[in-house]
Amino acid sequence: MKRICYIILILLVNLAILFSIIACTQKRPYSPQENQTPEVRFQSQLGTEEDQSQERLSTGDPIVGVAHSIIPTVVGISTTEITRESMWSQPETIQGVGSGVVVHPDGYILTNDHVAGGDPSSISVIFRNGDELEGTTLWTDPTLDLAIVKVDAANLPAAHLGSSESLAVGERAIAVGTPLGLQFQHTVTSGIISALNRTVRVSTNLGENFMEDLIQTDASINPGNSGGPLVNIRGEVIGINTVKVSSAEGIGFAIPIDVAKPVIQHFVDEGSFITPYLGVVGFDREMASYYNKDHRVEEGVYVVELDRRAPAYLAGIRIDDIITMIGDQKINKMLDLRKAVYSYRVGQNMDIKVIRDGQEMIFNITLVEKPV
Repeated sequence: MKRICYIILILLVNLAILFSIIACTQKRPYSPQENQTPEVRFQSQLGTEEDQSQERLSTGDPIVGVAHSIIPTVVGISTTEITRESMWSQPETIQGVGSGVVVHPDGYILTNDHVAGGDPSSISVIFRNGDELEGTTLWTDPTLDLAIVKVDAANLPAAHLGSSESLAVGERAIAVGTPLGLQFQHTVTSGIISALNRTVRVSTNLGENFMEDLIQTDASINPGNSGGPLVNIRGEVIGINTVKVSSAEGIGFAIPIDVAKPVIQHFVDEGSFITPYLGVVGFDREMASYYNKDHRVEEGVYVVELDRRAPAYLAGIRIDDIITMIGDQKINKMLDLRKAVYSYRVGQNMDIKVIRDGQEMIFNITLVEKPV
């Protein structure tokens, strides 16, 4: 009898276990997601690239946040130029690829002169979503290696412009552009600001040019990155990528954004900008000490060359003068001088304060259009 009771007890326990398994595995109403294969379910959980970026944004990864905000404003720029070596030679088509950044929703794009300057027969601007629009170069300055391209569009995503004046060596820097061709559009690299106020000598179609007050960074800048933005950790444009040292790793340069701000503002406010011309070539304090050991420059820009047909020379400014003020703007670098001059219009008057042989002098100058 005891044996029969024992067997019945075991059967009851097994039945209880069986019912609990059935309850746990009972099917719910059909759901397509639940019937996906494990691989598909894994991809669904992982999400798209956009979803992943949003997830990392919520975790506070700063580089992801910067990339997410700046990439929609960065464009690829493809140019075509037709040249002839002589009037008897066959025409040759030269294609170039660079980068740019939208600086105003109405289609104003900042890039390099060596990307969109010269006289290209066509300019194509390629956006993040794949749209391709015809562009026109409105303004260019080969000495600064800057240009503004316009496309016929509105409500474009535009980058926020920061300040290059308050930068510090060692802070984070992110470069975005189109290295090595359009197939690598919107490549993001990061690093730090390695140095400030660098002077680099570059060869151009117009001869050698000294590019001054550049931002040096170790964020990778490769061919095709030219014209793309250099961005701080807040997602603000602080420079426009321009050149790199080919014989070294991790040495690239960007043009400070502050020099371009007055030009952009003229286009936004007036729809055009004619480059005003002072006719001065100057050196910053550090460069001046190399150029002339006898002149100690505590502040200002040291004048080393003058265009004798230009307003500065005609007003009385001479070589070895030190320019310290333009209007109410203090001048300590060539960047300051260019930024101050570009804030004026052709035909406007401005006062320039200089130091000559220890004495302060003020000259009133009327700006003219920069000669071609």
